[in-house]
Amino acid sequence: MELLVPLALLVSVFLAFLLLSPRHPKSGSKGKSAQPSLNNHKASKSYTKSEVSTHNKRTDCWIIIKNKVYDVTSYVEEHPGGDAILAHAGDNSTEGFFGPQHATRVFDMIDDFYIGDLEQ
Repeated sequence: MELLVPLALLVSVFLAFLLLSPRHPKSGSKGKSAQPSLNNHKASKSYTKSEVSTHNKRTDCWIIIKNKVYDVTSYVEEHPGGDAILAHAGDNSTEGFFGPQHATRVFDMIDDFYIGDLEQ
């Protein structure tokens, strides 16, 4: 009986992790390494920093990573780090993106949200 409580807790934590983990298909990522592949451009549009800065809300969230612009609005609610993704909404999120809290799978996932380049 004493083992049931810790076992139930462990199973609950595992199930919560499975339910809260984002499930985005990797578009064409068979055989990709776990390194960032920010060169798979789907668009060739350029945005000014001023233009990106207007997209700074939960319902309209763009971020800049290494001078690339990503519309992550559809991912905000799924973000395992909660509202941390909003800390740099409409701004440069490079440092946070490459932080130790992110698993290597985010480097493959980010390509799905690419919308263009930051004008220099």
